[in-house]
Amino acid sequence: MVHRFELRVYYEDTDMGGIVYHANYLKFVERARSDWVRGLGIDQNALRQAGVVFAVRRIVSDFLKPALFDDCLSVETRVLSRKPARVVLEQVVLRGGERLYASEVTLVALSRAGAPTRLPQALRDALT
Repeated sequence: MVHRFELRVYYEDTDMGGIVYHANYLKFVERARSDWVRGLGIDQNALRQAGVVFAVRRIVSDFLKPALFDDCLSVETRVLSRKPARVVLEQVVLRGGERLYASEVTLVALSRAGAPTRLPQALRDALT
């Protein structure tokens, strides 16, 4: 299952040369993850109120080609693996079919105290 999130590169996303500043790819994939979770029917506000939040434990980034001002991009999110307290995703930023950025992201669930906890049942069910 692949989730797609569309976005446009705005001037604020770029450096003086009109190239997307490297840290903004992390913003792009974060927005796509939030949209992916929402699309699975998970209410992150309700989870937070129940004392569970998601956190990025690890991210590995590969910057392949530059995105440019006014480009229309797509972020594809795929689940690579899932364990009771973590999920590993592949997230790729594309312009058309061209891969510009690729990342492997490990998400964990944390309690209010910041301790690891199991992924919410609703998310585990949605990923099976």
